[in-house]
Amino acid sequence: MKNHSRRSFLKTVSATSLGAMFIPGLMSFSPNSKLNYAVIGVGGRGKACWTKVPLESIVAMCDVDDRMSAEAFQACPNSKKYRDFRIMFDEMANEIDAVIIATPDHTHFPAAMAAMELGKHVFVEKPLAHNIWQLRTMKKAAEYYGIVSQMGNQGHTTSGIRTVKEWYEAGVLGEVKEVIAWQSKINYEKDKYFSKPSSIPPQVHEVPDGLDWDLWQGPAAERPFNNLYAPRTWRSFYDFGNGKLGDWCCHTLDAPFWALDLGLPQTVKAKVKGMAPDNSHVAEESIVTWKFAARGNKAPVEMKWLEGFKKPKVKREWGIDELPKSGMIMIGDKKTLITGSRPDRPKLLVPDEEWNEFIKNPPAETFPRVGENKPVQEWIDAIKNDALPGSNFDYAASLMEMAQVGVLAQRFGGTIKYDAENMKATGRPELDPFIKEPVRPGWAYGEDLL
Repeated sequence: MKNHSRRSFLKTVSATSLGAMFIPGLMSFSPNSKLNYAVIGVGGRGKACWTKVPLESIVAMCDVDDRMSAEAFQACPNSKKYRDFRIMFDEMANEIDAVIIATPDHTHFPAAMAAMELGKHVFVEKPLAHNIWQLRTMKKAAEYYGIVSQMGNQGHTTSGIRTVKEWYEAGVLGEVKEVIAWQSKINYEKDKYFSKPSSIPPQVHEVPDGLDWDLWQGPAAERPFNNLYAPRTWRSFYDFGNGKLGDWCCHTLDAPFWALDLGLPQTVKAKVKGMAPDNSHVAEESIVTWKFAARGNKAPVEMKWLEGFKKPKVKREWGIDELPKSGMIMIGDKKTLITGSRPDRPKLLVPDEEWNEFIKNPPAETFPRVGENKPVQEWIDAIKNDALPGSNFDYAASLMEMAQVGVLAQRFGGTIKYDAENMKATGRPELDPFIKEPVRPGWAYGEDLL
């Protein structure tokens, strides 16, 4: 790949000549202008993203799997088609303003870094990256290259998450010291997002026609193909995904992380049942517990993630008989708040009469509303208005770093004393290769940013 790095480009151009030259990432857009963007990973979540902004212009589409790309390629005949995003950027850097990335988790980072180094604005599907070092580097890169970034956790654009923060800041909940989120057991049925191999390591299968297996693996260690890896259930395998916690925490834990200003944990502990012998595959059941220090006048917080275990015990004062199959509660010394798996439609757990009185005169709205479940549009609007969307990388990388420490505990068990300043699991050097994972030749990015 040619070196189109924006940083290298800036170093070679004198300061007096910059104003007369086109520099990717420094162009301005009016709200009525049309954005030229590329999509990497065009089926599945990719399709859910690019179809949400029909007024913009898709100039390039990239996918390694013909099974996933056929429909999208047919729907966008005028866009140029690629398998390797590195070649796409090599040939089309000057024609692309922004990039949507919706590939499996383990390839988010190299695609996003390649785009940011060229000054391209980036939208990356959740959970943003595959390890802690990548998250830190993406946060740094977004600032360094001056681009508009966004992670695709839809709930962060909802009125619901703003309502949670407003109620907390208005003192409705009182002091919150405990948060509990719960999810049902992983569903291994056909056509779901998780699968269970018949053996570890998985059996060797023939690579399907139309799939570039080498490109699909990207930075991950090379291995034989198995049908469970692609195109759908890669989340089950930690080399490619981050399990159910990595997949859903950016929805379910987004509201408490933001409202309580949790930051990074001091310790994370996991109780795990049914882990694969080599720690390569998601566990059947787990409880993950984060402990956060006091933040100013905010009390220390303990937050739990129950995956496949029993739901939290219902308290009599909540005025309900049973909790939904998945959700989140913030337990305050005044009131308890509940949401579903996403932070929409928050509700106080109080008897119906008290709730009906409360919603007649709720706390004032202090955060602007941006539209329900519209993270792509919020990102597009931010690009055109010289702003940053709510789940920009500065916020999203911290949310996902909190989650990634939990994923490490879930994968390897025990307690992690987390040294956030140095990105270390104190006393557990065996986790270092998973905090910053090795990559195959040709896939290294961002080594000089941290």
